Amino acid sequence: MTKAELIENISQSAKVTRAKAEIVVNTIFDTMVSTLSNDYRIEIRGFGSFVNRKYDGYKGRNPRTGEVIDVKEKRLPFFKAGKELKEELNQ
Repeated sequence: MTKAELIENISQSAKVTRAKAEIVVNTIFDTMVSTLSNDYRIEIRGFGSFVNRKYDGYKGRNPRTGEVIDVKEKRLPFFKAGKELKEELNQ
């Protein structure tokens, strides 16, 4: 499902205009990005949780040239499905 499809689905199911549904979706996504950027966790009961995982820097290799490069440390978002979501998917 794309973001546009999500907006259309919300618009139809909530019987609101597409513009209002788009505002809702963008607000939710912006809030989630901001929360994760500030290193907080997001937990949506029955659905799952989002956390940042920290990865240390390491020596990598450029696959084209074989040159050794330093890969900086980074944080990446990680999603863990909740129990209810797992059960729903595996019925």
